[in-house]
Amino acid sequence: MSTDSGQQPDLPHDSVVTVIVTRHRRELLAESLKVIAAQSRVPDHLVVVDNGPDKPVDDVVAECPIPSTYLPSKRNLGGAGGFALGILHALSLGAEWVWLGDDDGRPADEDALATLIDVAEQRGLAAVSPTVVNIERPERLAFPLRRGLTWKRNAEDLRAEGADGDFLPGIASFFNGALFRSSTLDVVGVPDYRLFFRGDEVEMHRRVVRSGLPFGTTLRTRFVHPDGSEEFKPMLGGRFHAQDPADANKRYYTYRNRGYLLAQPGMRKIGALEFVRFGLYFVGQRRDPKAFLEWMRLVRQGRREQFFRR
Repeated sequence: MSTDSGQQPDLPHDSVVTVIVTRHRRELLAESLKVIAAQSRVPDHLVVVDNGPDKPVDDVVAECPIPSTYLPSKRNLGGAGGFALGILHALSLGAEWVWLGDDDGRPADEDALATLIDVAEQRGLAAVSPTVVNIERPERLAFPLRRGLTWKRNAEDLRAEGADGDFLPGIASFFNGALFRSSTLDVVGVPDYRLFFRGDEVEMHRRVVRSGLPFGTTLRTRFVHPDGSEEFKPMLGGRFHAQDPADANKRYYTYRNRGYLLAQPGMRKIGALEFVRFGLYFVGQRRDPKAFLEWMRLVRQGRREQFFRR
């Protein structure tokens, strides 16, 4: 049920607008929208930003029963720009809550949105994230989570981390099912388009932490996502990990954007440790000093804010 792009819908009080960013993954998008439309608390509006209109998915969006806005972009804005555009459009519609999701993930159950709202209201949270688990093995986390020198890989391992067993304060995966109050976005803003993709979510997390607003992850609901743990290579007996994507494009944006992030307030203290850690990984473990030099070059490029597209 598409809405004409020039027509502003009348949203109810406490409205929820879902924002999805997609590119060339119509089947995955269709699965995601199917689950979103089946929520016990149905979103009031859907915004889909399409970064690949050469293979448009307007028909997939039109088949969704939720009132929707389809925003095709002739320029690939990346995840950062796509979410920025979608969030701003949601706010312009008058959303009280903005629910974010990528096209390759989806809520694990029909009560996901209702649970997120309930947790946010009960705890007075500015933003709340579901637990992001492996779509193929839901008992496993989609991304490993470090707590001190320990890496958590199973969803149930997180339960002992929360003060009351089902909530982790100060931890969130913002682009995989997180729910934001509109007032939170007034304070922290939207993702930085310059980052394109990789690191944009970490940068948003940094801003929320700096703002002092309360947020966290609830273990009461989950969001399924393809496994992302293969990029994190263990070292020193698993006490440390180094992110080493196999894809050249992913490496470029991961390392360049990481350089920018490590130069920002709130993250500068770990910058020196990063050089030691990746030096040990590339030189000591991979025996590839050229890869370490390339890593340093990209990190320095990011620190200088030279955000050239690859």
